[in-house]
Amino acid sequence: MKRLRDTRVETVHLVLPEYANPSGNLYGGRMMYWITETAYLAASRLARGPVVLGSMDGIDFLSPVRIGQVVTLLAEVEFVGRSAMEVGVLVYAEDPNTRKRHITTLASMGYVAVDQEGRPRPVPEKVKPADAQEQERHEMARKRRELRQQRLKQHEHRALDRQATAWAPFPYTLEYTRLVFPEDTLTSRIMFAGRLFLDLDQAASILALRFVRGPVVTASIDTTDFYEPIRQGDILNLQLAITYTGRTSLEIHARVMAEQPMTGELRFASSSFLTFVAVDREGRPRPLPRRLVPLSEGEKRAVEAAEARKAFRRQRAQQVRTLLAHFSPQILGDEGSSAFRAGKENHGARGGDRA
Repeated sequence: MKRLRDTRVETVHLVLPEYANPSGNLYGGRMMYWITETAYLAASRLARGPVVLGSMDGIDFLSPVRIGQVVTLLAEVEFVGRSAMEVGVLVYAEDPNTRKRHITTLASMGYVAVDQEGRPRPVPEKVKPADAQEQERHEMARKRRELRQQRLKQHEHRALDRQATAWAPFPYTLEYTRLVFPEDTLTSRIMFAGRLFLDLDQAASILALRFVRGPVVTASIDTTDFYEPIRQGDILNLQLAITYTGRTSLEIHARVMAEQPMTGELRFASSSFLTFVAVDREGRPRPLPRRLVPLSEGEKRAVEAAEARKAFRRQRAQQVRTLLAHFSPQILGDEGSSAFRAGKENHGARGGDRA
């Protein structure tokens, strides 16, 4: 039986120019790759074998990360079921010249231990909270797992995603297709989720750039559940559409389909919503050059749903800041509170700019 802190994995990355957009900010897809990679290491160590990502809660990028900064990711397994594990990842960035730190995001992910054929298997070791704060995180993780299970039992949104007519109201779309190669996989010939997030963010960024005709940054990615594995040799198909525009931000809905090339069978693997912010050369948010104007009843209903998601994201980001203020001293040690304050001040000074 391990304490939560005994499952900790730490990874450190230098932000190189090839990881950044033209404005010098770290790509959101690269950040999601690192988050998924670090969480995978923590989960697979405890599971003593392969794991796959089953679900990821929404991620908000609270402050930008620049070229030359150092990104540190801390992952811990916070709850263990029979074959499922809840993993939390805290991310902060440091300027190596000034030594100032700022927390960039907090991620919560659900992993499943699998055998070599990709079937769920029991996790051989459990976790036990060592103190009151670990107990609090353990209980929160248990509740997250229950919510995931309830959500996955509700297939209404999945059925809607499968309908080709779901894209009908949206005039700005993009389709991205490629083969899944061996280097894209880690477990049982199943595509590594970090690779998928890289592709997803890249394709969504292209669509956002075409619409804005200027620099954009990834602000958030909503909850992402995986229903079907994407395997080596499959054709990965990403279908994206701009579903909402605000003053400086736009929302993109992405559907992930896997095609078996020998049979033509299509499998709906996942879907999510990504939010991008248009920025100027200094990285400050700037107004979009145009807006989506709803005309039909279907378009108006789509806008109403998008506005509800936008309000939820604001609430979610505030909850993340509250959690960071509460848990960062425990996870980061004595510098945790100052790191959080630096991140909050940086976020405010940038006028809401994101990594």
